[in-house]
Amino acid sequence: MRQFPAFFNMDDASVVVFGGGEEARRKVRLLAATPARITVIVSEIEPGFAEEFAGRITIAPPEHAGPALDVARFAIVANRLDSNAEKAITMARQYGVPLNVVDHPDLCDFTVPSIIDRGDVVAAIGTNGTAPVLAKSIREKLEVLLPKRIGDLAALAARLRPDVKAAIPDSKARRRFWESALTGPTADLAYAGNLDGAEAAMRGRLVHSARAEGIVHIVGAGPGDPELLTLKALRLIQEADIVYYDRLVSAEILTLIRRDADRVPVGKSKGDHSVPQETIHEWLIASAREGKRVVRLKGGDPFIFGRGGEELEAVRSAGVVAMVVPGISSALGCAANAGLPLTHRDHAQSLTFVTGHAKNGGVPDLDWSALARPAQTVVVFMGVGTSGAIAENLIQAGRAPSTPVAIIENGTRDNEIRVFGTLSELPHLIQRAGIKGPALLVIGEVAALPEEAIARAFKDHVA
Repeated sequence: MRQFPAFFNMDDASVVVFGGGEEARRKVRLLAATPARITVIVSEIEPGFAEEFAGRITIAPPEHAGPALDVARFAIVANRLDSNAEKAITMARQYGVPLNVVDHPDLCDFTVPSIIDRGDVVAAIGTNGTAPVLAKSIREKLEVLLPKRIGDLAALAARLRPDVKAAIPDSKARRRFWESALTGPTADLAYAGNLDGAEAAMRGRLVHSARAEGIVHIVGAGPGDPELLTLKALRLIQEADIVYYDRLVSAEILTLIRRDADRVPVGKSKGDHSVPQETIHEWLIASAREGKRVVRLKGGDPFIFGRGGEELEAVRSAGVVAMVVPGISSALGCAANAGLPLTHRDHAQSLTFVTGHAKNGGVPDLDWSALARPAQTVVVFMGVGTSGAIAENLIQAGRAPSTPVAIIENGTRDNEIRVFGTLSELPHLIQRAGIKGPALLVIGEVAALPEEAIARAFKDHVA
């Protein structure tokens, strides 16, 4: 670490900016967001500069730079490197003022980082002045991860800090309180814009001197690629005290769970329900009642054949706060990754999701006649083991044996398998490819489109 990051306190601070062009204007825009007094040293200034910062800056000629530097916390030279800039650098050195020279890291005492400003929460990304564009790119990625109202939460914590210290004298207990308050239900209320509710919840805890109430988040993890997680899902699994996860959650996503969190596998596979659903409900409720931040992590979307509805009902019925975070359904994510549109104006004007596995096992009792209608796509979840019966029932109901099908196992992951064929071949395609599941069965004219696109591309390449 060649540069040590630090934050200047800008209350009652004076800063000096040399230059009247666009670079100087950009730096002044950053500084104007602080309470600092800003002096701009310039002999000529671009049109509109003074008007943009009217009332926020003092403009002074170069001969008045000395008195400004004498009280400055730092200075920025933001004009091109010429004789005027060299004089400014020399003068700043004489006054012992920390100096930044725009686009010349070798002349800088400090560099201006790329900044994320959320009020009392400020993050800064630096690259030793070597790659400002890279710092900006990193900032943009981090910016979307931080809740927009995180600064409001920090301001609330600042207001309540004296009361919390008085109510909880022990420093370790106070730390636990803040860890819970700033990442649990109170934080969720603040992020939702309910600051009054967040403050009431925090003060309520202090008044009753009770253990923080836990919360259960039922979170969709998407089809497997960690980059397909929602931003909220990523935040919650990194804040959780305990994560109950399904077998369908990829190893790459599990590595994103914070290291000191408990991880409990509760996944089921065909014929193996080692953890009954009722037991999962009991564990979720018990962990929340211990004051923990609980995440129930499920592959795909928890409300699409994920039993998330049952879990939500059970947890809320027990009086525990529960929230749901949607995930990209495996049907959507896997199909998109395979270049397979589930709807298409020429081929499919409707889309139906069905399960291939009945509640008590075996083939589900579906409306096969409705599923056999043309111009629609049928996506079957959990249908590998019943694929033969599915194909037979659809064909008997009137779906053409030549209807295209696609089978996608481990979609969006490194070990993804895609198989294309026809409805009459469905069980043989699965057997020949060695597909064990979980896998999606896509039935309909759109299932032929990826293969047709590959064929066209190959033909054009050969031509």
